[in-house]
Amino acid sequence: MQYAHITGWGMAVPEPVLTNDDLSKMVETNDAWIRERTGIRERHIARDNEFASTLGVSAALKALEVANLKPGDIDLIICATSSPEYIFPATACLIQDQIGATRAGAFDLSAACSGFIYALNMAAQSIRSGSIKSALVIGAETLSRFVNWKDRSTCILFGDGAGAFVLQASENPGGVLSAVMHSDGSGGDLLSLQGGGSHYPANEETVHEGKHYIHMNGGEVFRFATRVMAQATREALDAAGLTVEQVQWIIPHQANIRIIEAAARGLKLPMERFVVNVDRYGNTSTASIPIAMVEAVEKGQVKSGDKIVMVGFGAGLTWGALAAEWTGPLPVVHRVYPRQYRTVARLRSIWRRIERFIEGLFWGRYE
Repeated sequence: MQYAHITGWGMAVPEPVLTNDDLSKMVETNDAWIRERTGIRERHIARDNEFASTLGVSAALKALEVANLKPGDIDLIICATSSPEYIFPATACLIQDQIGATRAGAFDLSAACSGFIYALNMAAQSIRSGSIKSALVIGAETLSRFVNWKDRSTCILFGDGAGAFVLQASENPGGVLSAVMHSDGSGGDLLSLQGGGSHYPANEETVHEGKHYIHMNGGEVFRFATRVMAQATREALDAAGLTVEQVQWIIPHQANIRIIEAAARGLKLPMERFVVNVDRYGNTSTASIPIAMVEAVEKGQVKSGDKIVMVGFGAGLTWGALAAEWTGPLPVVHRVYPRQYRTVARLRSIWRRIERFIEGLFWGRYE
């Protein structure tokens, strides 16, 4: 039997930081008000030339380097994102091209802030089934592009960033142990971004009505989140045959410190068992769990052999949790340096465009 181990990890956040004090100059709020209600003190905001794919590429190459894999070794790329660059092509395909993952299938997954859990589970199941040997799972967001900076209820929450995991097949037990995924579309209106889809195609009216901004019923989302976080964690642990006491770390979606504290109370665990960095990044949606995980590993909090649970919730409504045994990179014979392949990937992308042009000359043009 093949097990799906998490063997590589990486993160990327834009350099510009927007503090609560900065926000107080844009909207009626202040640092104390934001911290009391959310626990957030700052968030990173993408520059004009930074997108979900550029952040995703940086995180992906770091993850590949930790896993000691070349981009060409990857069989599948899943990009979980709530802020794709386009409706199509998929942001995952843009990342595939930019890193030179020539053998990989690629697609986007849309499950809002639960997306990374969903994507990780799908990649793990593909490995366990034997259909692939390796996968790259990315959570990448530039949600600041969809924030109404005059809406105090939402503009204080969201930030930009990306996180990535490499999963590899191994015959050694461990890695992803279980996962649960849930949804309730009856609550779809509680957190939404309506403009730009087929229901409300982008036009002057949708822009005027602000449908291209994030809209949220904060109270309802808060009640939903505090209910499902502990519930999903227990379900994933039951499926893995583990108890709460056997878990070293809970890595929750970083949306609001009060939601995380409610989950801790529901699980009867101290906050010291939760990985929390919402104060420095805000809600980065699909990127929040991998960013928190990467920081915990790099700080030495999470160690090989630790049992962990990643748990999240989001628009849809969606929620889910995944239990894993953290093992780290597989043994390697020699080192590779994936970031060196980026220049080659750019040249290959140019050459593929030339090839398609030449093919058009030989095979005729569509009239």
